[in-house]
Amino acid sequence: MGNEAKRGGNKAAIFVYVTEGLENMAFVSMTLSLVTYFSGYMNFSLTKSVTTLTNFMGTTFLLTLVGGFISETYLSRFKTCLLFASFELMGYCLLTAQAHFPHLRPAPCKGAVAGSECEAAERGQEAILYVGIYLIAVGASGVKVALPALGADQFDDRDPGEAAKVSSFFNWFMFSLTIGSIVGVTLIAWLNTEVGWDWAFVVCSIALLAAIVIVFSGKSFYRNNVPIGSPLLRLLQVFVASIRNRKLPLPENVNELHEIRDKEAAIPYEILEKTDQFRFLDRAAIIRKDTSASMSANQQGPWRLCTVTQVEETKILIRMLPIILSTIFMATCMAQLQTFSIQQSITMDCHFLGFKIPGPSVPVIPLLFMFFFIPFYERVFVPLARKITGIPTGIRHLQRIGIGLVLTAASMAIAGVVETCRKNVAIKHDMVDSLEPLPMSVFWLGFQFCVFGMGDIFTLVGLLEFFYAESSAGMKSLSTAIAWCSIAFGYFTSTVVVQVVNKASGGWLASNNLNRDNLNYFYWLLSVLSVLNFGFYLVCASWYRYKNVEVFQNNAMEEKVDIARGI
Repeated sequence: MGNEAKRGGNKAAIFVYVTEGLENMAFVSMTLSLVTYFSGYMNFSLTKSVTTLTNFMGTTFLLTLVGGFISETYLSRFKTCLLFASFELMGYCLLTAQAHFPHLRPAPCKGAVAGSECEAAERGQEAILYVGIYLIAVGASGVKVALPALGADQFDDRDPGEAAKVSSFFNWFMFSLTIGSIVGVTLIAWLNTEVGWDWAFVVCSIALLAAIVIVFSGKSFYRNNVPIGSPLLRLLQVFVASIRNRKLPLPENVNELHEIRDKEAAIPYEILEKTDQFRFLDRAAIIRKDTSASMSANQQGPWRLCTVTQVEETKILIRMLPIILSTIFMATCMAQLQTFSIQQSITMDCHFLGFKIPGPSVPVIPLLFMFFFIPFYERVFVPLARKITGIPTGIRHLQRIGIGLVLTAASMAIAGVVETCRKNVAIKHDMVDSLEPLPMSVFWLGFQFCVFGMGDIFTLVGLLEFFYAESSAGMKSLSTAIAWCSIAFGYFTSTVVVQVVNKASGGWLASNNLNRDNLNYFYWLLSVLSVLNFGFYLVCASWYRYKNVEVFQNNAMEEKVDIARGI
């Protein structure tokens, strides 16, 4: 016990920060450059390249549900990180081999534009590509769901004094993610542009190997969670028990409902208080009058009788669903900045102080902004807001997410204006069909990237913090996966939106030539839809009710910790 008490805290979180920086350095650099790899090395069309990337990204974040389930049911978060990082490493090694050996990919295009005089990739070559990128998708999904939960576990979010430390962890986690991204979109993007994709993938593989070593090195410092069974099974038990007990009357006294108040409870040290929403589910905790509470639990079994905590755990997930739906569209907008905006940069003047900036390195502009803004947010904004609001985190989780959604809508409007200017430059200089870069600096794209980057700080970190803080002790990894799933659905929605807009508009995005496309109209459409989405979010956030928790301290003494922080 004494050794266990020394675990956790900032010294353990440092290993998580470094691991996240290394893993994200590889992942972000690859995702921002894959469109170029698909079109330049695999001879995919622009539309197929964009669709393949968005499908890959969507799959990555959707698979976090699998990683979260495994983490909560079978493996600890620490072991989940090690296992899935190994899968990701194998994916990078496979892509390294394909990029290095010419016979594993199609011959280079003879024409200047991909798709005009290009040899299509063979099925075997495409199979190697898809196996490689989806091994990365599987691996990254497990790391992304388990690593932030592992880091947050090093602080006790049930202690009001450490609630701010959990929030601070997610801010610095985002900071380490940003540092890794900066290195990825500069160094690795330069490697794949100037040296070769094989060397870029080699560096990614080395980064993943180093990440595995670092996270393993912190083993003796971590507070490790113990898997307590499938959270999905517990949720299903509540629905089945409530249906079976549908004819039983609900008792007026909450204490008459079934609960286990000891350290051997299914959810260690944490009891969730009953709420009035979704009262039908409360029937799952009704104790039959013909037996005692303890006998009832043994005789009826978990499919006929659940604890109040288990019922509230289910209610939390249901309350989270509208929040998930209302944040999906932000990821749809993010997908455009990682695909079409990168293609915009290729058509613009990328020189700065005599150096040529690779197109995939353009996102370094908002990343540098985030590099300075995150410490400002943590060290200046949060303490100042805390003095004004009295809230440990400065502002409420849902307020933070809302601010990010507003900034997302603004970034799409700015993107539309910048794209209009870019097209006007092409027309003015009679360069609509030219392959030469336009006399317009790529730094004009920095406006849309910076505003969206600031929105990302608010919304993405807010989502991770919100789902981790609001979930019960047995659903931390799964709830983190839910946060990532909103991004997954956003990427899949992006694929659908692009296709629907193309058909409905008569081909705004149908050509491989952005100078002829109407990308500016598409950005403005996304801005309008983002505003409508924000209105939907306000309704969802106003309806949400934060959880109340009872925490069992030493000697089985109860201390009620009210963490209700309504919007």
